[in-house]
Amino acid sequence: MYYVNQEQIAVRLNSIPDVAAALEELGSNWKGTLLEGLAQERAIHLAIETVTDVGSYLIDGFILRDASSYEDIVEITGEAGAFPEEMLPFLIELVKLRKPLVQDYYSWPREELHPMTRDLPGQLRLFGESVQKYLEHELPNESDLRKD
Repeated sequence: MYYVNQEQIAVRLNSIPDVAAALEELGSNWKGTLLEGLAQERAIHLAIETVTDVGSYLIDGFILRDASSYEDIVEITGEAGAFPEEMLPFLIELVKLRKPLVQDYYSWPREELHPMTRDLPGQLRLFGESVQKYLEHELPNESDLRKD
Protein backbone atom coordinates (compact mmCIF):
# COMPACT_ATOMS: atom_id res chain seq x y z
CA MET A 1 0.00 0.00 0.00
CA TYR A 2 1.14 3.53 -0.73
CA TYR A 3 1.67 6.23 1.84
CA VAL A 4 0.56 9.46 0.27
CA ASN A 5 0.92 12.46 2.59
CA GLN A 6 -2.60 13.71 2.00
CA GLU A 7 -2.38 16.18 4.87
CA GLN A 8 0.52 18.06 3.33
CA ILE A 9 -1.06 17.91 -0.12
CA ALA A 10 -4.25 19.36 1.37
CA VAL A 11 -2.36 22.21 3.05
CA ARG A 12 -0.89 23.20 -0.29
CA LEU A 13 -4.09 22.78 -2.30
CA ASN A 14 -5.96 24.85 0.27
CA SER A 15 -3.66 27.79 -0.49
CA ILE A 16 -4.85 27.92 -4.11
CA PRO A 17 -7.95 30.09 -3.54
CA ASP A 18 -5.91 32.90 -1.96
CA VAL A 19 -3.20 32.80 -4.62
CA ALA A 20 -5.80 32.68 -7.40
CA ALA A 21 -7.75 35.60 -5.91
CA ALA A 22 -4.59 37.72 -5.63
CA LEU A 23 -3.66 36.99 -9.25
CA GLU A 24 -7.19 37.82 -10.43
CA GLU A 25 -7.13 41.14 -8.62
CA LEU A 26 -3.71 41.98 -9.98
CA GLY A 27 -4.74 41.00 -13.50
CA SER A 28 -7.89 43.08 -13.49
CA ASN A 29 -6.51 46.25 -11.85
CA TRP A 30 -2.92 46.34 -13.08
CA LYS A 31 -1.24 49.76 -12.94
CA GLY A 32 2.36 48.57 -12.85
CA THR A 33 3.26 49.86 -9.40
CA LEU A 34 6.19 48.46 -7.47
CA LEU A 35 3.86 46.93 -4.88
CA GLU A 36 1.79 45.23 -7.60
CA GLY A 37 4.94 43.95 -9.25
CA LEU A 38 6.24 42.46 -6.03
CA ALA A 39 2.83 40.97 -5.22
CA GLN A 40 2.64 39.40 -8.68
CA GLU A 41 6.10 37.90 -8.29
CA ARG A 42 5.18 36.35 -4.98
CA ALA A 43 1.83 35.03 -6.20
CA ILE A 44 3.42 33.40 -9.24
CA HIS A 45 6.15 31.97 -7.02
CA LEU A 46 3.55 30.52 -4.63
CA ALA A 47 1.72 28.97 -7.60
CA ILE A 48 4.95 27.32 -8.74
CA GLU A 49 5.75 26.02 -5.27
CA THR A 50 2.22 24.66 -4.89
CA VAL A 51 2.41 22.73 -8.16
CA THR A 52 5.89 21.36 -7.50
CA ASP A 53 5.30 20.55 -3.82
CA VAL A 54 2.09 18.67 -4.60
CA GLY A 55 3.83 16.93 -7.48
CA SER A 56 6.70 15.88 -5.23
CA TYR A 57 4.29 14.44 -2.65
CA LEU A 58 2.50 12.50 -5.39
CA ILE A 59 5.80 11.18 -6.79
CA ASP A 60 6.98 10.11 -3.34
CA GLY A 61 3.64 8.65 -2.28
CA PHE A 62 2.93 6.66 -5.41
CA ILE A 63 6.59 5.72 -5.89
CA LEU A 64 6.76 7.22 -9.36
CA ARG A 65 10.06 7.64 -11.19
CA ASP A 66 12.47 10.16 -9.71
CA ALA A 67 12.29 13.72 -10.96
CA SER A 68 15.44 15.46 -12.12
CA SER A 69 13.98 18.97 -12.41
CA TYR A 70 10.90 21.05 -11.69
CA GLU A 71 9.73 20.44 -15.25
CA ASP A 72 10.20 16.72 -14.67
CA ILE A 73 7.95 16.85 -11.59
CA VAL A 74 5.18 18.27 -13.77
CA GLU A 75 5.79 15.75 -16.56
CA ILE A 76 5.80 12.75 -14.21
CA THR A 77 2.60 13.75 -12.42
CA GLY A 78 1.00 14.57 -15.76
CA GLU A 79 1.91 11.14 -17.12
CA ALA A 80 0.39 9.59 -13.99
CA GLY A 81 -2.89 11.38 -14.73
CA ALA A 82 -2.92 13.80 -11.80
CA PHE A 83 -4.21 16.60 -14.07
CA PRO A 84 -5.56 16.87 -17.63
CA GLU A 85 -3.02 16.31 -20.39
CA GLU A 86 -3.78 19.68 -21.97
CA MET A 87 -2.52 21.45 -18.81
CA LEU A 88 0.99 20.08 -19.22
CA PRO A 89 2.43 22.83 -21.48
CA PHE A 90 1.01 25.59 -19.26
CA LEU A 91 2.36 24.02 -16.05
CA ILE A 92 5.79 23.45 -17.61
CA GLU A 93 5.95 27.11 -18.65
CA LEU A 94 4.89 28.05 -15.12
CA VAL A 95 7.62 26.08 -13.37
CA LYS A 96 10.23 27.42 -15.81
CA LEU A 97 9.60 30.80 -14.18
CA ARG A 98 11.03 29.58 -10.87
CA LYS A 99 14.66 30.29 -11.74
CA PRO A 100 14.03 33.87 -12.92
CA LEU A 101 11.84 34.55 -9.89
CA VAL A 102 14.14 33.02 -7.28
CA GLN A 103 17.64 33.45 -8.70
CA ASP A 104 17.35 36.30 -11.19
CA TYR A 105 14.81 38.36 -9.22
CA TYR A 106 16.88 41.51 -9.66
CA SER A 107 16.12 41.55 -13.38
CA TRP A 108 12.43 40.51 -13.25
CA PRO A 109 10.32 43.14 -15.09
CA ARG A 110 8.19 44.19 -12.10
CA GLU A 111 6.35 46.94 -13.93
CA GLU A 112 4.87 44.49 -16.46
CA LEU A 113 1.85 42.25 -16.03
CA HIS A 114 3.18 38.78 -16.74
CA PRO A 115 1.31 37.05 -19.60
CA MET A 116 0.41 34.08 -17.36
CA THR A 117 -1.15 36.17 -14.60
CA ARG A 118 -4.63 36.29 -16.11
CA ASP A 119 -4.80 32.55 -16.97
CA LEU A 120 -3.07 31.25 -13.87
CA PRO A 121 -6.02 31.49 -11.43
CA GLY A 122 -8.22 29.20 -13.52
CA GLN A 123 -5.37 26.81 -14.23
CA LEU A 124 -4.45 26.63 -10.55
CA ARG A 125 -8.03 25.88 -9.55
CA LEU A 126 -8.27 23.18 -12.21
CA PHE A 127 -4.97 21.72 -11.01
CA GLY A 128 -6.29 21.51 -7.43
CA GLU A 129 -9.58 19.93 -8.48
CA SER A 130 -7.77 17.46 -10.73
CA VAL A 131 -5.35 16.36 -8.02
CA GLN A 132 -8.27 15.87 -5.63
CA LYS A 133 -10.09 13.67 -8.17
CA TYR A 134 -6.87 11.78 -8.91
CA LEU A 135 -6.42 10.97 -5.23
CA GLU A 136 -10.06 9.98 -4.83
CA HIS A 137 -9.63 7.59 -7.76
CA GLU A 138 -6.25 6.21 -6.67
CA LEU A 139 -7.00 6.05 -2.93
CA PRO A 140 -10.73 5.30 -2.70
CA ASN A 141 -12.31 5.88 0.71
CA GLU A 142 -9.10 7.40 2.03
CA SER A 143 -8.96 10.74 0.30
CA ASP A 144 -10.75 13.89 1.34
CA LEU A 145 -8.67 17.00 0.92
CA ARG A 146 -11.49 19.55 0.93
CA LYS A 147 -11.50 22.30 3.51
CA ASP A 148 -13.69 21.67 6.52
